[in-house]
Amino acid sequence: MNARLRQDAIVRHLRRNGIATVAELAEEVGASRRTVLRDLGALRDEGFVIHSEPGRGGGLQLDPQSVQTTARLSVAEVFALLISVAAMRAAGGLPFSDLADAGLAKIEKALPPDKVRDLRRFLDCLYVGRLAPQVDISDMGEMDPELLPAFEPAFLQRLRLRFRYRDAKGAVTRRDVEPQAMLILPPLWYLVAWDPARQDFRHFRMDRISAPECVQGTSFRRRHVPFKEDVRPIRH
Repeated sequence: MNARLRQDAIVRHLRRNGIATVAELAEEVGASRRTVLRDLGALRDEGFVIHSEPGRGGGLQLDPQSVQTTARLSVAEVFALLISVAAMRAAGGLPFSDLADAGLAKIEKALPPDKVRDLRRFLDCLYVGRLAPQVDISDMGEMDPELLPAFEPAFLQRLRLRFRYRDAKGAVTRRDVEPQAMLILPPLWYLVAWDPARQDFRHFRMDRISAPECVQGTSFRRRHVPFKEDVRPIRH
């Protein structure tokens, strides 16, 4: 269990049980006493008020009115918010856009510097445009929920991405590509990648991608993608 999941489990346990000892929390999350004490310190730093009652019958107690004051969002979670706003803006259906931008700016400001750096590198790969009216979207499906978590290491670490792809005729092939950009043409979303097997760029509809996985130990250089004139980067 990673630190974030562990700390979430500690907060849930304290809210549910009212009071607990460090030993009980350590058993609950499967970690050492030292690790739990470190997690408790991190939770206090984030704004949670955790009281400590010494002596027999004492323990740790979470203030029932306590809430975290520091955002605990991953790069992928913040990116998901940003691309959702970008997609709605590109489609012309985003009310209260100024408030949405202000809220996202506050979230970004609350992130640590390393996550901000990763987020900006992620955003540099995002482009938006308008879908040509003749494109058939009658077969549009749901996107694999594992896609965005796989994109984070693929784009930030420049790792090859392997997945199954179903084309317009229903044929399924296995692809191994170098991700270069994400393109939103509402309501369709595309992965733009360099295909080494074909020595060319390919656009893959994200709703046709399944079972994505990063290929560890691979690396590639970022290439200039020749987009059409009406396609623009989200940060311009």
